[in-house]
Amino acid sequence: MVNVLLVEDNPGDARLAVEALREGGAKVQLHLAQDGVEAMAFLKREGQHSDAPRPNLLLLDLNLPRKDGREVLAEVKNDPQLRRIPVVVLTTSQAEQDVMSCYELHANCFITKPVDLDQFINVVKTIEGFWCQTVKLPPR
Repeated sequence: MVNVLLVEDNPGDARLAVEALREGGAKVQLHLAQDGVEAMAFLKREGQHSDAPRPNLLLLDLNLPRKDGREVLAEVKNDPQLRRIPVVVLTTSQAEQDVMSCYELHANCFITKPVDLDQFINVVKTIEGFWCQTVKLPPR
């Protein structure tokens, strides 16, 4: 079972990602955080997330309320307990500066969300296939 933390504030995009992951062939346990503060509480097992599983993969939007994705990415990659978790940035941004800054912060990949519904579902299925079925993820 692969535990995936999806950090997404757009309910429509979160719902589509959930559906796409359900249709994929991997056994995925999906957890959702709606902003960067909640994501860090989940990852650090704080507050209501004290019994949260350590995710094998983090799907991270950049434009989040309270704490944006860049801040979350920087915290994750600077924390010795979290830095091995692969981070896939999945965002609407196409800005070259965002791409560069995410890789400088050690994102494992950067994907721009397609605006087309079918293409978005295909991208999520591709992420799931690669990260949950093809690669060997570090142990939790």
